[in-house]
This record gives sequence, C-alpha cells and structure tokens, in this order.
Amino acid sequence: MLTTDNAIANSGTFALGHRTVHRMGYGAMQLAGPHVFGPPKDREGAIAVLREAVALGIDHIDTSDFYGPHHTNRMIRDALAPFRDNLTIVTKLGALRDDEGAWLSAMEPQELIDAVESNCDNLGIERIEIANLRLMFGAGDAGPTPGDVRPMLEPLIALKERGRIGALGISNALPEQVEAARSMTEIVCVQNMYNLANRGDDDLIDHLAQEGIAYVPFFPLGGFDPLQSEALENVAQDLEATPMQVALAWLLQRSPNILLIPGTSSVEHLRQNVAAANLALPEEAVARLDGIGG
Repeated sequence: MLTTDNAIANSGTFALGHRTVHRMGYGAMQLAGPHVFGPPKDREGAIAVLREAVALGIDHIDTSDFYGPHHTNRMIRDALAPFRDNLTIVTKLGALRDDEGAWLSAMEPQELIDAVESNCDNLGIERIEIANLRLMFGAGDAGPTPGDVRPMLEPLIALKERGRIGALGISNALPEQVEAARSMTEIVCVQNMYNLANRGDDDLIDHLAQEGIAYVPFFPLGGFDPLQSEALENVAQDLEATPMQVALAWLLQRSPNILLIPGTSSVEHLRQNVAAANLALPEEAVARLDGIGG
C-alpha cells in the first residue's frame, strides 16, 4: 500500500512565479458546504484537513473567497494563521455567488478590486501572493470562452505594482487569452480543467513547460463527476493503488510544470491523494492510460 512517507518531497518542486512550491498541493474548494456553497457540515473536520495538509508538507493551497462564499478562506485563516513563510496561498478572482449559490461573473474592475480586499480580509493577510483571474465570459460553469482579457487585467496589474498582489495567473482560459495576458504582464500559472479523460490542453501544457510557466489542472480527478474508466481501474489493480492515485500519478508524470491541487474534505482521502506522489507508473501503464483521453 502506498504511504505518505516523503511523498511531498518526492513530488518535486516547480517555480510558481516568485515562489517555489512542491508539485503536490491542496485545493480547498470541497471544504465549503454542498455545491461549494454555505458552511461545511463538519467545520472541525475541515480544519483538521487543512492542518493535516500542512503537517504532511504541502506548501501550496488553492482557494477563493467565492468558495462558500467566504467560509473556506475564513477556515484557512482559523486553521493555519499565522501562516508559515513557505506556505503559498493562491486565490481566484472573477466570480461571485448569489443567494441561491449560482456562479456569477464578477470581472468589472471595481469587482476585481473588491475581490482582492475580500480575500485579504477573510484570509487575514495584507497581500495575495498569487491571484488567478478566473475568466467567466460564458454562462455559469462554461469552459474557456472567447473574450478580451485586457480590461480585467489592468486593475490587477495596478494592484500588483502597488504590492497588494505578488503575481498573477489566469484560469479557464483559451491559449490566445493566455498569450494576450502575457503580453501585458508576467503570468506565472494557468489553471484550466485537465485530467486523464479531458486532454484538450495537451499542446498548451507543452508550450507552457517550454516557457517555465506552471499549469495547475482543476478537477484533476474529474470534479463532481469522478473519473470512470475500465483501463484506469485495471492499471490501479495491477499496481495495487486506487484509481484516483493512478490518475494523480499520471498527471505528475505528464509534465514537470504540472502542479496538483486535488481537493477533499476527508483526512483519509487527503493522505491517499498525497501518497500518489510515491507511485511511479511504468511505461506500459502510461501507454494504457494515455489511451483514455485519445
């Protein structure tokens, strides 16, 4: 059985702008209530997950003030503050939630400025080390959609120049939007949906790797619809691992610029996810897994 011994160190490191983080991180989205809305059913359990993540050596936590909203950031503050110097907290801007929990675009300049203040207030920090602009040109949870990123980046670049933000990334973005953003400012990471079965960003990942830019896949395990594949199940059985551990190990081996942020509200599942960094996939297994998204 895979263990967490040295797993974070074995995941390797990569530069996330001015910070260097281990490639196995943690995504805090699932700490909020159902559908990422409202408080968690078990707040103490959620705090225990955060503390265990840091105890295991995780130094990259992904969050947003629209998780909850506000609840997840406040739990991170209550569980982990004062934050360790080596802990990099990355947040997202660009969305809001209405009273029913719907996801709304919030990309107007003042909305983005307000989001920076809200994230800082609820995390209890003076500066966001890395902020991802989460593009929402389409309705609801639509994937990357064409649109001009420049008006949204301008206020964030100004906040970066003032020191309120350390570095900028972009999320839910088309390759041309990534390049448009890079023409305006340094972009240190791209956060898009990508996993074994959703491989649309293959070329983008390879390009970013050549440029030394991190790629952070959200829904690395399929999100609200967990990955299902007979090939994945068979490889996992052969390697005496869980399918989700195999899926995470495949991502780590896919490209050195991929940083993982699998989310969970369970300490047990957190440890299982972390242990995936100790799984080395043989070439034959990788070939079988590559076929899932082909």
